[in-house]
Amino acid sequence: MKFFDSELKVMEVLWKRGDLTAKAISDILKDEIGWNMNTTYTIIKKCIAKGAIQRSEPNFLCHALTTKPEAQEAHTDELIGKLYDGSVDKLFAALLGRKKLSPEQIENLRQIVRDLDGGEA
Repeated sequence: MKFFDSELKVMEVLWKRGDLTAKAISDILKDEIGWNMNTTYTIIKKCIAKGAIQRSEPNFLCHALTTKPEAQEAHTDELIGKLYDGSVDKLFAALLGRKKLSPEQIENLRQIVRDLDGGEA
């Protein structure tokens, strides 16, 4: 499931804090980023319409129907497909070429590759 940035802000609140009322989400986002109640409710309703949030009563209780890892996977797949012609190695080359990595980070990446390769890399 693909989320727009505004939808991700609402989903992040639910992923971090669990089920909340729409008012509680609105209060949090007002404090964090300055959104008014109408903006928050509009975005919540969009998330409900796309099947990302389930609404229940009492008090317009919101429950996330998708997890953060599921959303990350969908967005990563889209990024790889759109910008890197479906090539994971092109994505990694672009990411790794932008920043000097510490020896610990390099070893962590090696371990990830070993784990993906069954421990033989």
